[in-house]
Amino acid sequence: MKIVRFLTEEGNICLGSIKTDRPEEAWILRGDLFSKLEMTGQTARVGRLLSPIDPPNILAVGLNYSRHAEETKIGRPDIPVLFLKATTAVIGPDEMILLPSAGPDRVDYEAELAVVIGRRAKNVSRKEALGCILGYTCANDVSARDWQIEKQKKQWARGKSFDTFCPLGPCLATRDEIPDPNILRVRAILNGQVMQDSNTSDMIFDVPSLISDLSRSFSLLPGTVILTGTPEGVGFTRNPPVFLREGDAITIEIDGIGSLTNVVGRESDE
Repeated sequence: MKIVRFLTEEGNICLGSIKTDRPEEAWILRGDLFSKLEMTGQTARVGRLLSPIDPPNILAVGLNYSRHAEETKIGRPDIPVLFLKATTAVIGPDEMILLPSAGPDRVDYEAELAVVIGRRAKNVSRKEALGCILGYTCANDVSARDWQIEKQKKQWARGKSFDTFCPLGPCLATRDEIPDPNILRVRAILNGQVMQDSNTSDMIFDVPSLISDLSRSFSLLPGTVILTGTPEGVGFTRNPPVFLREGDAITIEIDGIGSLTNVVGRESDE
């Protein structure tokens, strides 16, 4: 099932499944994402799509695609490179990515497959890992490169965590929708131009390996979002570099999930 979280025209937050013949409407689901969801037989008009998940934690992995590791000239890591991204960075489809007033000079896009954990997991084996997954969604790991690389001395958290820097959506594709997350095409499209076009098969650490590794002595709570890394083609490695500007439209596309689009604006100083 492809589950959406949306705001109705009356202002209520609902879980639903988009009607294929009428995308402006959704079948309303009753229950909880982490227990049992069931169809109600009722529909509602979609006022606005929200992020499909409100995560308790966002765990992000850097340098996890072979060709991306090569383009950065940092090289392949021996173990997953983990950093945390603030949950306050989460936005949904069509919400605006804001260039931060703290310094908007070098803000980059990163197309990523996001894995959503469905049950508490700790010290799980690689074999058990896929069973811990609730589903998948598209993510844009928006990154302020000046903060990430220079201002914070290569400490990534702040440059990755400004408000609006974690768009998620458009839906949560449940685990049964994607039997193998390691063969998915991933693309980033900026103003109609394809900037990233790769496949999760290029991951250095595949999805089961990431879950197993990150759960070592570290509890993965239900709803935890794992950003699995970005492929080659990011803006700061290009010659000349390409950074997000006001008015840009950036779209993340992943097989089996859909498209996540956000327009870029600028944060007010107020």
